[in-house]
Amino acid sequence: MFWNWIGRSQEEIEQARRDWMEGSRFGEVKGYEGDPLSAPALPPTPLKPRGRAR
Repeated sequence: MFWNWIGRSQEEIEQARRDWMEGSRFGEVKGYEGDPLSAPALPPTPLKPRGRAR
């Protein structure tokens, strides 16, 4: 998970960020008067999965 996205791979997270920035996938927040929020930059190192602890 990074910011508001959950993905199974680094590539899925990167694609979700691109889609958010382009406005092509996540729809519109009705009633919000401001510009869309910019996504934070991804960290310079690969994201690390947290794993599943029980």
